Amino acid sequence: MSIENDNLLNSLQAGFINQFVHSKGVYLPQILVNDKKSGIKVLSTIQSELMQCDEFWFSVAFVTNSGVASLFQTLLELEERNIKGKLLVSQYLNFTQPEALKRLSKFKNIELKIVTEGDFHSKGYLFKNNNLYDLIIGSSNLTQSALSKNKEWNLKVTATPESHIIVNAIKEFKNEFENAHLVTKHYIDDYEQIYKNQFAKNKSIREVLDEDLVKKINPNSMQKEALARIKELRENGKDKALLISATGTGKTYLSAFDAQLFNARKLLFVVHRENITRASLNTFKSIFGNSKTMGLYTGNEKNINTDFVFSTVQTISKEIHLSNFDPKEFDYIVIDEAHHATADSYKSILNYFKPKFLLGMTATPERTDDFDVFKLFDYNIASEIRLHRALEEEMLSPFHYYGISDFIVNNEVIGDEYDFNSLTSYARVNHIIEASQKYSCDSGVVRGLVFCRETRDCKELADKFSKRGFKSKALLAENNISEREEAILKLESEDLNNKLDYIFTVDVFNEGVDIPKVNQVIMLRPTQSAIIFVQQLGRGLRKSENKEYLTVLDFIGNFNNNYILPMALFGDTSYNKDKLRKLMVSGNTLIPGESTINFDKISKERIFQSIDSAKVQLKKDLISDFNSLKAKIGKIPMMMDFIEHGSRDPYLYVEKFKSFLNFVQSVESSLIGALNLNEVKLLELFSSEVNNAKRIEESYIVKYLIFNNKITFEELQNNIKKEFGYDISYETFQSCIRNINFQFVKKSQKVVVEFNNELSFTEEFNLALKNPTFKEFLMDNLNYSIHAYKRDFDIDKFNNGFVYNLKYSRKDVCRILNWAENEESTIYGYRTKFNTCPLFVTYKKKNTITDTTKYEDKFLNNSEFQWLSRSKKTKESSDLQPIIHHDNKIRLLLFVQKSNDEGSDFYYIGDVIPREDKIVEGYMDEKKKIPIVSFIMNINQPVEDGIYNYLTDNF
Repeated sequence: MSIENDNLLNSLQAGFINQFVHSKGVYLPQILVNDKKSGIKVLSTIQSELMQCDEFWFSVAFVTNSGVASLFQTLLELEERNIKGKLLVSQYLNFTQPEALKRLSKFKNIELKIVTEGDFHSKGYLFKNNNLYDLIIGSSNLTQSALSKNKEWNLKVTATPESHIIVNAIKEFKNEFENAHLVTKHYIDDYEQIYKNQFAKNKSIREVLDEDLVKKINPNSMQKEALARIKELRENGKDKALLISATGTGKTYLSAFDAQLFNARKLLFVVHRENITRASLNTFKSIFGNSKTMGLYTGNEKNINTDFVFSTVQTISKEIHLSNFDPKEFDYIVIDEAHHATADSYKSILNYFKPKFLLGMTATPERTDDFDVFKLFDYNIASEIRLHRALEEEMLSPFHYYGISDFIVNNEVIGDEYDFNSLTSYARVNHIIEASQKYSCDSGVVRGLVFCRETRDCKELADKFSKRGFKSKALLAENNISEREEAILKLESEDLNNKLDYIFTVDVFNEGVDIPKVNQVIMLRPTQSAIIFVQQLGRGLRKSENKEYLTVLDFIGNFNNNYILPMALFGDTSYNKDKLRKLMVSGNTLIPGESTINFDKISKERIFQSIDSAKVQLKKDLISDFNSLKAKIGKIPMMMDFIEHGSRDPYLYVEKFKSFLNFVQSVESSLIGALNLNEVKLLELFSSEVNNAKRIEESYIVKYLIFNNKITFEELQNNIKKEFGYDISYETFQSCIRNINFQFVKKSQKVVVEFNNELSFTEEFNLALKNPTFKEFLMDNLNYSIHAYKRDFDIDKFNNGFVYNLKYSRKDVCRILNWAENEESTIYGYRTKFNTCPLFVTYKKKNTITDTTKYEDKFLNNSEFQWLSRSKKTKESSDLQPIIHHDNKIRLLLFVQKSNDEGSDFYYIGDVIPREDKIVEGYMDEKKKIPIVSFIMNINQPVEDGIYNYLTDNF
């Protein structure tokens, strides 16, 4: 029996008989589900299978355009590689969408057929991968909901071509496929009319049902949290609050709910556009019904005597209008788009009226330069409802984002330095149009917004699109409100003869514009700001009847700021490079709901290059973010304030200034001299050597001692077991003591002492703790370390000190392996000590290194790694003997970084065991006969697809 069959047999035994049988994880039978909490999606497995397969077969009853969109980028890559596929779908209940068939039929590598009669209702996916097949069978159709959100159950099994299950699956598929109808243009045209008739019939049924239902609008979970927070603020004597909520997340509804809870007698709602007043009034009407009278106070209407007044800032801010009201007339006032509230017009309103409660609402308070908006609302932040949370709650339309390589001119892609003629060239316009049609939109009838760099290219591109037959208009700052509103009406028009296809703009539509029917957003400008990117994305995220999803096309060139894209798309503003890389390799597991994020290979490479080269610790940027947060919370921020408010990873300050206190002292004169030199040194040591979140025990000990004075090994062991679920050894306890006293790094300090099996602080350290500033910054540093460890910790991915796929430096590894001292400078790729041997591999070697150090270490697959010893080694070399004759007496750990551009940290891949039959002597240089020993290592747990594909450039 082959080794592959042995592995398969072990996996089947583990899957169906005893889960504790050692097996190769990639072959294990799996239940595939969509789990919002853990980020697991059926979609991710299908994408992974497609990227690895030699051939594929889908047999699904229903396919929708959104399902195709979820896999579209993957299918394009398979087409480029000429990976053949067969798709069998069904006309059952006329649910399959004609637009989906149109898009699938364009793939040259896919043979598409449809079952037109009977109750065909299968859901199966089959992938051929070398000599094995993977079969997924269960409940998931090819729709975005089934692949990403719905409660689905699917079973994935791996089997040989001769297995009973694969032989019969292929037989069944072939029988159905041979008897099915080939999907042609003629078939789609005929079916499209059938589908439209069925759709119209279903719509009329829904309308009748809706009329019979009494609709009661209730707050969702996010709104309930915000309402509870506002109530808490009021109970604590606060008379104003600021609500930060992403576009389309129901801010107006939330204000109506709160006004209801407040039992507002008379309310003023202030907006900056007249068309919004009517929409806001209707929202309040849906909540209050006829219990309150409501009216507008605008340029066209002047209702003074109604209970609730909805007014524009331009009107009511004028003294002639303010005088029509008593300063205490309104007990509740709402300021919409509150980030404008520092303007004089708003100030005149707020200075005049004296409400019992003032609520400000904004999606982007950060847009103001001086951040006085926070001060204006006494730093009382009611809630922050950001884009990802809104997607989780299904308040917004799902989107499918495609990062596409921008046009190449003279072998150079458009970048930060660009030529205007290239930007608007006929060839680039062709490139944009081809992509917009290929990636299309949900209905096939495009209603697009295009964001450009500047006025010149905006006008030029709109003109060239129009000449190519796409009805387009450029809207700029020079266009007045009525021109903008007219263009929006045309973009949303159902009269296809007069409808606009595209509106081209620069920054006009960044905020305050509601265009629900937009189904395609095109980015033709570099991403300079995550805030502006999310604003522009938000223009298309409003839900609209019959709108299934939003298509986002982002043309990515050689821009220095490309690293901002994962920050914007995944809502991560930490500027932590490792987190950004993790987001990029996560596929679609970290984007909530049915939305997907996709990059073509070139764009993905550009973003990784941008992450590697990004300067994320420039002092001016650190100061800017510090001052922004200070303005937001009204005090000097600590490290945990950055965490609480979703700002920059505060450890970047530690890495740059040795401690957070050092940075604060550089910008806040009030703290200069607050610590003596020894206390400053102690904070530096704690920040870098103890509280770096790589091992929790030291931080836990120090924090525990601050509150409890003493701790024993047993107490630490029990607490760690209870909180994290793993056991620690007495050797680890002793290692922690050495590290807390900084003996590990040979910078000894008297911090703790062990006596009678109890650990306590020394008198010297207790004296330092009497300095309140030292204690405050130490506690903050400890809390950050514990928070960061918990954030990344996963007991299912934890293996005796290390978490799979997290990064560790050589120093971290020495410490976690309980080595007495830091020996990072002597490791040279590997080092054996205390029955442990970490192996450090840089996967992509630079061309400048010598031939004798250009080791060809590489993954053979997710479970096997080829590792080479240092040069000039043979099987008899003394340093290789513990590895060759390990007999499970030595722990071998594999750490890999992609390149030296990533810095000094390596991903923990797993523990490895060398295969005795694959230890081979050879030569690094055949001419010079430089000896070397090659090992094939079995990895104890299969490497996750995301990190594997990233390290091997398999994306």
